[in-house]
Amino acid sequence: MSGVEAAELLKAIVPLLRIRPVIEDSCKFGGNWQSLHAPNGRGWAQFHMVTRGACVVERPGLGSQRLEAGDILLLPHGDSHLLRSRTGGGLAQISSEVRNGVRQRSTVDARVDTELLCGRFLFETAEENPLIAVLPDEVVLHTEGQPVLERFRRLLIDIRDELDAGRAGSEMVAADLARALFVMMLRDHLTNTAPADGTVSLLQDRTTARVVLALLDDLSRDWTLDEMAAVAICSRASLVRAFRKAAGTAPMTFLSDLRLTTARKRLAGTSDSIAEIASEVGYASEGALSKAIMRKYGVRPGALRMAENGP
Repeated sequence: MSGVEAAELLKAIVPLLRIRPVIEDSCKFGGNWQSLHAPNGRGWAQFHMVTRGACVVERPGLGSQRLEAGDILLLPHGDSHLLRSRTGGGLAQISSEVRNGVRQRSTVDARVDTELLCGRFLFETAEENPLIAVLPDEVVLHTEGQPVLERFRRLLIDIRDELDAGRAGSEMVAADLARALFVMMLRDHLTNTAPADGTVSLLQDRTTARVVLALLDDLSRDWTLDEMAAVAICSRASLVRAFRKAAGTAPMTFLSDLRLTTARKRLAGTSDSIAEIASEVGYASEGALSKAIMRKYGVRPGALRMAENGP
């Protein structure tokens, strides 16, 4: 994505963000280990910073990838996921205790070779802000040997210290620092990664942006091309041309893709039932959504979420 596109997306999203940070875990793991993270629910993002060693992250239905020291994983939609060691074998026991409000987790009787700092962000305006839906599914920053790693680490430490101190205004300061950290992560990701779809381009054009925001705000509606054109204040033909120019797709095709993308995010990031999600994204039944997901992603809806009870 170009710097201009990234700036436009951030300009639209950032003023609407109120972020509450939670620094949860300081992990020191060794041997063969795994840590399951259940979906967090709407409005929650999760992050993991690998400060030493390496590990593997698995997301249901989306495969796995390796994270190295200096890598930061951000899941803006709170997807369920599994962090694990690179090797197999018997699982090491993990002990935990809370110190200064942060859970200290470590493997028992195993030499430490991997360390992580983990936490969450709560978007307090998520329900009112449809633009949250267009954030990328996953952000992975590779910062090994770069000054930005130390900047991120210092911000996380400052956030933790503010939350621990409990001084007057600490929550406000921590929230502002978390907002800055989140924006820095998004900025670095967006300016160095090609967009996965044309949503950002559509948001940059006034005509198509009206339609995208309306769709995001009411996906359950049985939209027609005439209704979209009315929202855009243009003719059907003009709307089709605008969509094809900005994103290379037709409005109704974009709507179908948007519904399925949103459903996948909800499946991975919440414990809402498939039937509830189907209704909210505009499918007549759970079966209809299941068939559509199988066609697009090649897996059943259940494969897009992990067990809800993890460490």
